[in-house]
Amino acid sequence: MTEENRSFLLAILLSLAVLVGWNVFIAAPRIEDEQKRIEKTKNAGQVPQVPGAAAPATPGTPSTPGTAPISTAPTGLGQTITQGSTTTVGTKSRDAVIANAQRIAIDTPALKGSINLKGAHLDDLVMLRYRETTAEGSPPVSLLSPIGAKNTFYIEHGWASPTKGTVVGGDTVWTAETSGPLTPSSSVTLRHDNGEGLVFRRTISVDDNYMFTVKQEVENTGAQAEALFPFAFSSRHGKPVTENIWILHEGLIGVFEKEGLTEVTYDDAVEAGRTAYEGKTGWVSITDKYWATALIPDQTKTFKAEMVGQRTGETDYYQANYALGALNIAPGAKQVVEGRVFAGAKRANLIRKYEEDLKLNQFNFLVSWGYFYFITKPLSTLLNWFYGFAGNYGIAILLTTILIKLAFFPLANKSYVSMSRMKKLQPEMERIKERFGDDRSRQQKAMMELYQKEKINPMSGCLPILLQIPVFFALYKVLYISIEMRHAPFFGWITDLSAPDPTSIFNLFGLLPFGVPGFLLIGVWPLLMGISMWVQMKLNPAPTDPMQQKIFTWMPVFFTFLLATFPAGLVIYWTWNNILSVAQQWFIMSRQGVKIELFDNIKGSLAWLNRNKAGDNT
Repeated sequence: MTEENRSFLLAILLSLAVLVGWNVFIAAPRIEDEQKRIEKTKNAGQVPQVPGAAAPATPGTPSTPGTAPISTAPTGLGQTITQGSTTTVGTKSRDAVIANAQRIAIDTPALKGSINLKGAHLDDLVMLRYRETTAEGSPPVSLLSPIGAKNTFYIEHGWASPTKGTVVGGDTVWTAETSGPLTPSSSVTLRHDNGEGLVFRRTISVDDNYMFTVKQEVENTGAQAEALFPFAFSSRHGKPVTENIWILHEGLIGVFEKEGLTEVTYDDAVEAGRTAYEGKTGWVSITDKYWATALIPDQTKTFKAEMVGQRTGETDYYQANYALGALNIAPGAKQVVEGRVFAGAKRANLIRKYEEDLKLNQFNFLVSWGYFYFITKPLSTLLNWFYGFAGNYGIAILLTTILIKLAFFPLANKSYVSMSRMKKLQPEMERIKERFGDDRSRQQKAMMELYQKEKINPMSGCLPILLQIPVFFALYKVLYISIEMRHAPFFGWITDLSAPDPTSIFNLFGLLPFGVPGFLLIGVWPLLMGISMWVQMKLNPAPTDPMQQKIFTWMPVFFTFLLATFPAGLVIYWTWNNILSVAQQWFIMSRQGVKIELFDNIKGSLAWLNRNKAGDNT
C-alpha cells in the first residue's frame, strides 16, 4: 500500500470508528429510548411533547398527599425551612388551571403568560418566537406551567424566618397594586400584609427578551425586630423528554464561587438527592436543550444554593434553589433585596450579552458548549456573524466552511503537495519493491532514503485530516445544540437545519405515496455527500489490493447511510467541504504537474464492478 493510501485509509478508519460509535452507542439507544417514552405516554393517555419542551408528569400522587415531594425549600445559611407550597402531580389541562386563578398578564415581544397571585408564581410562560413544529399554525412552545397542570414547571420567591419557617411562600395570596399587564415598559407591584407586623411588596419587571428582575421589600410595622432571609426556587415535576446524548447537558446546572461550573443530569440529580453549594457571583438553573430557567441572586451577597432531585412513586421532581443570609429588620425599618430570573430560549448572543451587561460569572455556559468551548464558541459566533448579513443559516454554514478551509489551507496545501510528489515517485517506488522483493527491512530503508532525497514527509497527509476532526465535531456540536439552527430553513425541502434531510430515495423523494422507515431516510443531501466523497476518493489511484478496493468502493455508501441520520446542516457542511477539497486538490495537483486520474479511476472502478458482477454470476 502506498503511503498516501495508508494515510487516507487511517483517516477513514478514524472517522468510521467515531461515526459507528456514535450510531451504535448514542443514536440507536436514543431512538429506542424515545420510542419507549412515546409508547409509555400513549399508554398513559398523554400526548408526547417535542424535545426541549416540558414533558408530562405521570399521573399519581406523592407518597404523602398534600405535602411537597421535595419537603424542604432552600437552605438559608445554616437554617432549613419547610416549603409552604402544596404540590400534587398535575393531571389537568394547562389552560384549565390557568383560568381558575387570579392573575396578572405578561405581554412582551418574546413572551406571553401571567403571574399567579397565589404564591406570586411565575408559572405561565409561552415563547412567542418559537413553535413546537415547522407546520403552519403550530402553537408556541410552552416553558412554564402551574401546579396542578401537566408538565408543572414554575418559579417561586419568598421569605422565611430561621425560627418560624416560611413567612411568605407558595400559599401566600398577594394583592396587585398595579393592574398590569407586565411589559418591558411597565412593571407590576404586588403587596401582602401578613397581619403580624410585616408588609411585603414585590416589584417585577421584564426586558424585551427573557430576563425578569424581582425586587422584594419587607417593612416591619410591628414592635419587635425580625430576621428574615429571602429565597427562590425553580421547581419541575416529571422528567422532560431529553436527547440522551453525551455532547449535550440537560438537567440542573449552576456556577458557584468555589465549585465553578457544575452540571448534574436529571438522572444524577435523583440519585444524588440534595447537593448544596455556597458562595457569591453565581447562579443556578434547570436547563433543556434549547430552553432554561435560571435564578440569579444578588451578586454582592453570599448565598447558598441547592440542586435537588427526588423520586416519588413513578414521578421525578427537580428543584434548583438559592437563599441569602438573614436580614435584620428593626421596627419601622425596611429591607430590600433584588434578584433576577432568566426564563426563555438559550440564544448564544443574547446569553453572552446578559453575561457582559449583568457581570454574571460564566453565564454563557447556560449554552452547552462542552469541554471544547474554545472551538465551539468561536464557531457559533462565526455562524451568527455570517447569518447577520446572509439572512440564512444554510448559507452561513457554507461561508463558515470556506473560512475553515482557508484556515487549514497551508497545512492542506503542504499535504497535497507532498502527496503529488509521491505520485511522481510511484514508478521509482515500484522499482524499489521489485528490487528487494520480500525483504521488508531493506525495502523500507530504501523508501526512507528516497523520501529524504526528495524532501517528502510520508505522514504529512495525516496531519491536516487529524486536525480537522476536532473542528468537524465542534461544528457538529454547534449545529446540534444551537437554538439558532432549530427550525432554520435552507432552500427547498430543508425547513429545519437541525433535523435530518426528510426526503428518501426509497419513495423517490416523496413522488411515491408511501412513507419509509427512519433508517431508510436517505435524502438528497446525504446522497450528494456520498457522491462528493466518492469523487474525492477517485482523485487518488485505486489501491492494488483487492480488499482495499472493496473498502474504498463501498465506504461512501456506508457513510451515506450513517450521515442520513445527522442534522441536515452538518451534511450540507460535509458535502460542501468535500467539493472544496476536490477543487483544492485538483488545483494543487495541476500546479505540481501531476496527472489528474479522476476520470480514469472512475472508469476503472466501473470496470472493476462489472468484473466482480460477472464473476458473481458465474
